[in-house]
Amino acid sequence: MMQAKQFFSSIADTWPFKNILLLDMEPWVWLKRLPEVLAKFFEHCPTESRIRSRVPPNLYICGDVFIGENVALPPSGYIQGPAYVGDHCTLRPSVYIRENVIVGQHCVLGNSCEFKHSILLDHVQVPHFNYVGDSILGAYAHLGAGAILSNVRFDKSEILIKGSNNKVYATGLKKLGAIMGDYAEVGCNAVLQPGTCLFPHGKVYPLNSAKGIIT
Repeated sequence: MMQAKQFFSSIADTWPFKNILLLDMEPWVWLKRLPEVLAKFFEHCPTESRIRSRVPPNLYICGDVFIGENVALPPSGYIQGPAYVGDHCTLRPSVYIRENVIVGQHCVLGNSCEFKHSILLDHVQVPHFNYVGDSILGAYAHLGAGAILSNVRFDKSEILIKGSNNKVYATGLKKLGAIMGDYAEVGCNAVLQPGTCLFPHGKVYPLNSAKGIIT
C-alpha cells in the first residue's frame, strides 16, 4: 500500500487539516476528500474572519475563500472558492485558483498559473506559467517555469499508477495529476503525465516527459 507519509513528513502542527488528511491514507484519497474537508472547515470559520490580508480592487474573489495573514495579493487574478490560502504566501498577477484548493504557508503562486482541486503544503513554489490540477505538492516542492502537471488520460479512463515489480495501484480516479513529495523538483517546461508519483527530493529535468513512480 502506498501511503501519504512516504511523500510528506514536513507538515506543520498548525495546518488545520492535519487531523483529517491522515498520513496513513493513500495520497490520492486526500484529493477525494478535498471537497468534504473544505466544507467542514468553512462550517466553523465565520465569514467575517476569512479574509485577513488586504485585497486589491481588481482581484476577483468569490465563494468560500480563506486568506491568511500577511499574504501578498496581486492587482489582478481570480480566486473561486472553496479555497484556503495560508499565511505569508505570495500570489502574483493573473493567478487563477478554481475550487477545492488548499495552500499552506509561505507558498508562491505565480503569474498566469492555474490551480484546481489540489493541495500545496508549506513553502511550495509554483512561480511561472504552470498548471497544477488534481495534484499534491509536498513541502518545499518546486516547479520550473512552464512545467505542467497533466491530470487526464487521452482515453479518459481510470488513472493507474504503475510501480516496480509490476505493482499497479488503482486510484479510482479519472482525474489525477502528480503526487510530489517534499523537496521534489520539476524543471522548466517538463510535463508530468497523469498519476506520476515523485518521491521526496526526486527530480524531473527540464523538457522531459515523466510518468510512473520516480524516486
